[in-house]
Amino acid sequence: MAARWVTVLRAMRMIDRLRLVQWLSPAFPIGAFAYSQGMEVAIAAGDVRDAAGLHDWIADVITHGSGRTDAILLAHARRGEDVADHALALATSAERLTEMMEQGRAFGQAIAAITGQAQPPLPYAVAVGHATRHLDIGTDEVLLHWLQGLAAQLVSVAVRFVPLGQTEGQAVLARLGPLIADRAQLYATAPLSEIGTATLRADLAAMQHETLETRIFRS
Repeated sequence: MAARWVTVLRAMRMIDRLRLVQWLSPAFPIGAFAYSQGMEVAIAAGDVRDAAGLHDWIADVITHGSGRTDAILLAHARRGEDVADHALALATSAERLTEMMEQGRAFGQAIAAITGQAQPPLPYAVAVGHATRHLDIGTDEVLLHWLQGLAAQLVSVAVRFVPLGQTEGQAVLARLGPLIADRAQLYATAPLSEIGTATLRADLAAMQHETLETRIFRS
């Protein structure tokens, strides 16, 4: 009987993992493909012009920028903490605020349609934390997929706009793997006091994006 329950629990955990992969997949309908977090400006200015520059840009975002902030907020939201206003207060530009809320709204609507459970309107990272609270998965694993998704989103921007080849983009994503794994473990237990950014070029690019007369991406 005990062995049977172990098998059942293992199967339920595997299903939870499948749900997480589905929810954080680039194919999940939140419109992530439409946002660059200001990288469109950086590419146009020549700050990101090749695979090496792209790698460094994304690594900085994950280590010192929005990736760090959102991951820590997500971890606290998984614990049931109310960090939505905190997330909004940390938005570095109007477009960044729109991105957080629009993706969060779309994510919540999709989760509600799938699960039949209404989801509150929350910034995207907080919405993911809220929706994954009851999955039998460690927060470090949730953040692993979250940060991978962010990196893949930005790689996709560069593949389309630099442009880079698909293979080059995938190579950059693979090189980011060890950093993503390390940061996922670190951010899973980081206190809110650890939130802080030092990506001035990325933040300024996000602000400058709002003034572009012609743009491909929404941020």
